[in-house]
Amino acid sequence: MSRMKAVVLHETGDVKHLKVEEIDYPKPVAGEVTIKIRAAALNHRDLWIVQGKYAKIQLPAVLGSDGTGTVHEVGEGVDRAWLNREVVINPTLDWGNNPRFQQKTFQILGMPRRGTLAEYVAVPVTNVHPKPSHLSFEEAAAIPLGGVTGYRALFTRGQLKAGETCLITGIGGGVSSLIMQMALAAGANVLVTSGSGGKIERAVEMGVLGGANYTQEGWPQKLQALAGSRGIDLVVDSAVGPGFPELIELVNYGGRIVVYGVTSGNPGGLNFRRIFWKQINLLGTTMGTSLDFENMIRLFESKNLHPFIDEVFLFENHRQAFQRMLDGKQAGKIVLKWSR
Repeated sequence: MSRMKAVVLHETGDVKHLKVEEIDYPKPVAGEVTIKIRAAALNHRDLWIVQGKYAKIQLPAVLGSDGTGTVHEVGEGVDRAWLNREVVINPTLDWGNNPRFQQKTFQILGMPRRGTLAEYVAVPVTNVHPKPSHLSFEEAAAIPLGGVTGYRALFTRGQLKAGETCLITGIGGGVSSLIMQMALAAGANVLVTSGSGGKIERAVEMGVLGGANYTQEGWPQKLQALAGSRGIDLVVDSAVGPGFPELIELVNYGGRIVVYGVTSGNPGGLNFRRIFWKQINLLGTTMGTSLDFENMIRLFESKNLHPFIDEVFLFENHRQAFQRMLDGKQAGKIVLKWSR
C-alpha cells in the first residue's frame, strides 16, 4: 500500500478548508506501529487549529488526537504479536522522564505529527494500549485526550478522594463529560455548571447532585446551597472566565482548583488575599503521562464505564462534525468513522 485517504487541512479560517484527499501511507519506522483507524473523535484542539487560534500551526495538517483501530503493520524491533490487535492510542507524545511536567519537545498527536483523521496513522508502539473489551471502537475513540486530561486533573493533580465534593465547570462537552464520569466512579459528590439548563439536567440524570447556570444571577449561591455544610473540596475548570473569582470564594479552605484550559481568557481582578488566606492550591495541568493514561484506561475497565457519545459521523461528513462542535450543540464526544 502506498496511498490512503485522510482529512487534510491546507489553510485555516473555516471548516470548508478541510478536505478528504489521498496522501502517502505512513510506513512505520523502528519502534512504531501503523494502525488502521476504525474510529476517531474530535477535540476543541482540532477546531482551534482549523480556526487558526492555536499556537505554532503547521500546514498542511492531518488533525485528530483521538483514535482506535487495529495494528496493521509493525516497524523494526516491535513484537509482531501486536499485529491485528485492537488498540487505543495515547495522544501524548514525548512527555519526558519527569512525571511532574512535560519536557520542551512534548507534542500532541494531530499536528505537527499526522493524526487520526485518516485511514492509517503511525505512532510509537509505546503509545498504543489494548482497547478495553467492553467498549466499541466508537466508544474507545472517545476517551484518549479527554480521558487522560481529565484523569490527571482529577487524581494526579487534584488528588480527588471518595466522599469529597467536586465542582466541574462547563459540563456538556467531551472532556467535562469524561471528567464527570470518572469523578462519579471514584465515589465523589459532583456538582456542575453550564450555560445550558438542558445539559445540567442530563448531568443530574447521570448522577450528579445538581448544578447552576452561570448565565443566571445567583449561580454561586445555588452551588453553595447544593454543596451544603460539606462545601466544595475540588474545582476542575477549563474556562477561567469572568466567574473564576467566584470559584475562589466557593472552594473550601485548603481546597484545590485545577485548571486545564483558558477558553474564556484570563480574568482580571483575582483576589490573591483570598487565595493565600484560604490556603487554596491553584494547580495547572495539561494532558498526562503514560502512567496517567494507563490508570485512566484501567478505571474505565474496572468500573465498566462507557463514554457519552453525542453523534457519530462518517469521515466523508467531517465538515458537519466540525460544524456541530463549532455551534456548541454537542453533549458528549463527536466521533467519526470510515464507511468501510
